[in-house]
Amino acid sequence: MKVFGAICLSILLLAVLASAIGVVWTRHESRQLFVELSKMQSQKDDIGVEYGRLELEQATYAEPSRIDAEARAKLGMITPKPQDIQLVRR
Repeated sequence: MKVFGAICLSILLLAVLASAIGVVWTRHESRQLFVELSKMQSQKDDIGVEYGRLELEQATYAEPSRIDAEARAKLGMITPKPQDIQLVRR
């Protein structure tokens, strides 16, 4: 009977040790995943700020007066004279 009790005690001790190791491992994984989540949230915030900046830049470049000024300066475009305009009808 003492041998059976010793075997049961050994099995229970191993089960408790395995459970303790499992808890420690799970906590470690949880902390690692939380750190990774924090980094990704920070990265998401940075990307959101960059996206807002790019939207503002796009709105600035798409402004009609800016497009007109760039076309005149870089491409040498001018407004045609009324006598140079021809209407094409189908």
